[in-house]
Formats: sequence, C-alpha cells, structure tokens
Amino acid sequence: MQRAATFSDKLKQIFTFQRVFLLILILAFVLRFSLLDLKLFHHDEAIHAWFSFDLLTKGTWVYDPSYHGPFLYYVTAGMFSLFGASDLVGRLLPALFGFAVIPLVYAIYRIGYINKTQTLFAALFLAISPDMVFFSRFLRHDIFMLFFTMLLVVALLYYVERGKTRFAIIGAVAIAGALCCKEEMPVLLIIFASFFCYAVWRKKWSLPPQWKKDLAICVVIVLCLMGIMYSAFGAHLETLQYGWLEAIKHWIEMHNQQRLGGPWFYYIPLYLLYELPIFLLALVATLQFIISGFTPATMFKQVKNWVFTRRFDLPVRDLAAVSLQQIKSAQTGVSKSDEFFRFCIYWMILSMAFYAYVGEKVPWLLIHQLLPMCFVAVYKLNWQKCAFAVIGCAFLIVMTWHVAFVPADINEPIIQVQNSEDMREVMNLMDNSDRVVVASKDYWPLPWYYRGDRWKKITFYGDITDEKTLTQDHPGVIMLHDAASYPSIEGYTKKTYKLSYWFSFYDNEDRLFDYYIHRDGKMGSINLDIFTPA
Repeated sequence: MQRAATFSDKLKQIFTFQRVFLLILILAFVLRFSLLDLKLFHHDEAIHAWFSFDLLTKGTWVYDPSYHGPFLYYVTAGMFSLFGASDLVGRLLPALFGFAVIPLVYAIYRIGYINKTQTLFAALFLAISPDMVFFSRFLRHDIFMLFFTMLLVVALLYYVERGKTRFAIIGAVAIAGALCCKEEMPVLLIIFASFFCYAVWRKKWSLPPQWKKDLAICVVIVLCLMGIMYSAFGAHLETLQYGWLEAIKHWIEMHNQQRLGGPWFYYIPLYLLYELPIFLLALVATLQFIISGFTPATMFKQVKNWVFTRRFDLPVRDLAAVSLQQIKSAQTGVSKSDEFFRFCIYWMILSMAFYAYVGEKVPWLLIHQLLPMCFVAVYKLNWQKCAFAVIGCAFLIVMTWHVAFVPADINEPIIQVQNSEDMREVMNLMDNSDRVVVASKDYWPLPWYYRGDRWKKITFYGDITDEKTLTQDHPGVIMLHDAASYPSIEGYTKKTYKLSYWFSFYDNEDRLFDYYIHRDGKMGSINLDIFTPA
C-alpha cells in the first residue's frame, strides 16, 4: 500500500495540472499543424484561396454574402504576401486560430468558473475532437468565427469578474471579428445578450459603474472595424449602405430554397459518428443540471449544508436574520460555476435549435454547437464520468486520425464535396502537357492550382463541343464531364477520374449500422473523363 501511495505521489509531482495542460496544448498543436497540405483543397477552400490570391494580385474585393465576410480574404491574402500562395500557407491561419481556442479554456479556469479537472477535459475535448481538428485544417470562415466567439466569452466573464474597460474592448474586437466572418453571428450575439441581461437582472452577474461608457466605446469600435473591413478599406462604401440588406435577402432565400438541406436532426448523426463521448456526456450533464435545479430536496440540502457547515457572525439560532443574499454570498464559488454552466447549456441548446431550423445544413456548422457542448460535457465530473471520458478520448483520437490524416478519399459525411485525391494524377498529366482542353462545367479546383500564368496553357470551353474542335491543337489532355463525354476520341485513350466526392446517404441507407462500424460503402461523385494521346 505504501509503495502504491509513493508511486501515486510521484505521478502527481510529475504530471502537475500545468504540465498536463501544456501536453494538451502540444497535442493540439501537432494535430492542427502536421501535414497541413496532406489533402487537396476542398471545393470551398479553393474558392476562398483563389479570391484571396485575387485580392493580393489585383487589390479587389467586394462583399458578396454567398462567400461571407472579409476577414478570411484579407488575412489569407496577407499570408500569401508573406509566405507565397500555396495550400499549406492557406491553411496556416485556420490551424492557428483553431489552436488558439484551447488556451482560452485556461483563462476561464483562472477566474474560477471551472476547476482543474473540468479545465483539462474541456481542453482535451477541444484538442482532439474530430470536427475541431478537421475544420482547423480547413480554409473556411467558421474556425475564425469560432475563435472570436470563444474570445468574446472570455472577455464577458472577465468583464463581469474584474469590471475593467479593457475587457469590454477585447469583447468589442471579438464581436467585430466574428461579424466580419459570417452572417449568422448576430443570432449568436442575441443568444449571449439575452443570457447576459437575464443574469444581470437576477443579480447573478453585476456590471461595473462605468458600464454605459464602456458600452458606447464598444459600439464605436465594432462599427469602425466592420466599416473598414466591409467597405474594403473605403473602396466600396456602398457596401455599408446595402450590404446588410443583401445578406438578409440572400440567406433568407437560401433558407427557403434549402439548396443544401436536411432534416432538423441533421447534426445528431454527425455527433454520433464523430463526437459520441462528448455528446453523451453533455446530454447527461444537461439532465443533471435540470434535475438539480428543480429538486426541492436538493435545494433544502444545499441550505442545510450551508447552515451547519459555516460559521456565522450572527448566532446560529437567529436564522430569521440570515438573508438569502448572505446564503448566496456564502456559496459564491459554487453559484459562479453553476451560472457559467447554465450559460453554456443555454448557449448549446439555442445554437443547436438555430442550426436545426436553418435550411442550409453543412457539416462545418457543427463546430459552433460543439464549442459550448465541450464545456457542458465537463459539468459535475466524478470518477465514473472521468473514466468514461478517458475511454471516449480513444474513440475521438481514432476518428480524428481517420478523417484528418488518411491520405485518400474517405467515405464520411464530415466531408461535403471534397476534391478527390485522383486530381493529383490528373494535374500531373496536365503539368506534363503543353496544351490542355477543358470542356466541362465542373472544373474546380483547377483555377486555384493553375492560377496566374499557369492558366495560359488551358483552353476552356465550359461545355462539351465537337471532336474536331477539341483535338485541333493536338492537346496533351482533354477533360470532359463523364455524363457529357464521348465513348472514344480517335488517337486518344480514356480514363475516368473522380473530380470530387461526398458521402451518399441514399447509397448506404440499407446498411447504416454496418457503415458505422466499417466506414465503407459507395460514394457520390462528380467524374471526369480524361483523354490523353494514345
């Protein structure tokens, strides 16, 4: 027994809280920055990179709600300017912002809203979550918005706790940054503001005396930063007048059209596929919170424990003189943590409800729901929950490895129209040809990979044309959509490649459990017929 106790003490000395948190940070860094260009750009990544390169080389950017806000384009263009334009460079900032979410968990711990165990598990979940890792290695606006959202949460908590104007300013910068990323951020701000007002009204949180002045400063900062970014630094002032209206009209139309639609429970299967331990822990925690908040016996027990375990300045017998405020004050540590988890549950449930309602459903929107869920999952941790979480982390790591580090096309719904690794062979054929003919409406990501002068070798028709036109200059590669192609072209051999692919529910709906275990099955895909000289 003594040897076991000594060994346990040595482990505690070696694996201190700070050291374990540092190890989690290192793990998160490795998962986000290793082999960033392992896979070709996704369809949207190629478009975002191409727009950023266009901004760098031509100095032009105009707001279009179809492609979201300006933040991604300006920072990515800046990276291209410093380090050159490539897949690797394009993904560096998403990886950095995705990584930067995790140190902010420690900031919440520092002011006492979560304890050490909760801090470590919340940070670990964020570090190894398949969705968090996958979309931190992905050039989309969502990971930037996620960072600014987390920064806003930290700023709000510090402002409530410390009452310093500097935290209000940090919050304003976070709001402006998030609003310059994506158009759904105002909904998230309404969620935050409604809870904040409720907490202040119920005197759970308090505002400093200068809060009106701080609010005015924040409004000015947000408007100025957004005005600068959305107007393209003054080049398109008309965006400030009409851009917000165009955004509302566009996304209402997309919601009604359901171009990328799905049922209200669209994201639940994704949680079960990739985030199962976090989802289950969050579900149990939410039920625990609701039950503990409404059980009279629990409330009586809390008051009784306070009465008989704390010393009063007043005699214990004079209970009538003990106010509710005194009881709340005596339980500040507990109530502060509980209020934080109340906020996280509120944030999680309303975010899930919002994205369930929105007609446009895509896998990357899951991370905005997953962020509060990672905190909810660590509520009231005991040894049973910790054991389950440790075992669950093995599942998360396996899934993360599968979706982020397998250098091949994978049949997973986390991927939404990913450009196929087959295109590497196609582009190798193109690189070794003097002339290339493309006669297909589907051709992305070629404009990104053949940007600038490299496009000069490509003759683009946009659709199928007659054989004589296709072969008149004796191209080394002729590219046609396989659904609008020729059985053969004289003097050429044909091979079919995948341009892009996606998980096909309809092709796997009869074997969903088997798919869950083996992750195989038929993919949906857009295919290209590639003709090369015989």
